[in-house]
Amino acid sequence: MNETESIKPDTKLRPWWQRIPLTLQIIIALVLAIGLGIALGAGNPNAANKDFINNLAIPAELVLKALRALATPLILVAVLHTFMTTNIPGTAGRKLAVLLLTNTTVAILVGLLVANILRPGTWGRLAAPENTQAASQSLDPWGLLKDAIPEAVLKPLVDNNVIQLIVIALSFGIVLRAIKSEQIAEGKRGYQPIEDLVGTLFEAVIRVLNWVIALVPLAVFGIVAKTVALQGFSPFKSLFAFIVAVLVALALQACYYLTRVKFGSWVNPLKFLAGGADAFLTAFSTSSSTVTMPITFEILQTKIGLRESSASLGALVGANFNNDGTALYEAMSALFISQVIGQHLNLGQQLVVILTSIFASVGAAGIPNAGLVTMTLVFTSVGLPTQYIALLVTVDWFLDRCRTAINVMGDMTVSALLDGKKPRSIDET
Repeated sequence: MNETESIKPDTKLRPWWQRIPLTLQIIIALVLAIGLGIALGAGNPNAANKDFINNLAIPAELVLKALRALATPLILVAVLHTFMTTNIPGTAGRKLAVLLLTNTTVAILVGLLVANILRPGTWGRLAAPENTQAASQSLDPWGLLKDAIPEAVLKPLVDNNVIQLIVIALSFGIVLRAIKSEQIAEGKRGYQPIEDLVGTLFEAVIRVLNWVIALVPLAVFGIVAKTVALQGFSPFKSLFAFIVAVLVALALQACYYLTRVKFGSWVNPLKFLAGGADAFLTAFSTSSSTVTMPITFEILQTKIGLRESSASLGALVGANFNNDGTALYEAMSALFISQVIGQHLNLGQQLVVILTSIFASVGAAGIPNAGLVTMTLVFTSVGLPTQYIALLVTVDWFLDRCRTAINVMGDMTVSALLDGKKPRSIDET
């Protein structure tokens, strides 16, 4: 059971509409919104209805405003919670960290490369919101380094500066983990109240987040109805192109994993794919790498033949930090929306997207709809309007399942690489 499952209320006590899966709620909202958009003009609205049509987007604005407000404290407590509760061995832990960072960086670069080549956002256009302009950002590594240090500890929570936020979260997480290790070695239990406090805060923010996520179908209904009414269906051509681009990027990332497995471990890539089929299907059907975790851990040992230590590090420990598919998707989403509204992200801004996506993915484990939450931080970092995230939700229910399967494949790849080039001997079985 993951952290979020333990705090969900009994489904029998929920109202009937909350028992409908979120994916189905979004699909229903999408169908109703299209119907209302057609009724209101489908691109040729009556001038008398303009105010009503514009007001349809208010729920989306409120939901996204709430997500932006929750994103920074959520990432902060999520990173602290992960560091306080995850068991990471010394030498293997350092190798694990390098593998996770490498895989995530490659995933983001693949996503940006595909988005720059295919340019899915040019298939359709959306009007940029008034008074919205992408933040000017040149390629200045020294400036980025200086900006990573906040002027005050709590300032990133207000400014939504994800790089500064992660610097603070990682610093406190590493220190608190070191204190915990020292106190465990000395037989003390002083760390327990801190760990309990962080865990309680994490659960509290997750509960509030679940309230906001429950309103996502209403946000989808409003923004889609407004878009169809004012601009017809032409903007949604680019969404189809976006789906294709994301699938191409995820396929390339899968090829990268198989190449790493081929040359970095003793495992045969075909055996890797066949053995991991159950885990991939479970990840796709449940849209949760946490739920898939025990299955991944089991098949790595029984069907692929990895050592238990390697399987546990990649599938159990690594899964708490590894969100390659999510990071890839966030980076592509930022570039896609910039293309759709005609805003150009230069090389410096795309570097900010890369850094923000990497850092945001560190705290994404265990967060429901993590991509939706952390995407607000990525968009804010380069001055993109977060209003259009609601449009991405219309296709996110499918792409989320695809990138979750890639997340699990990444966990398995890390396990295979940690296992090395020498198969497990009979004595180790």
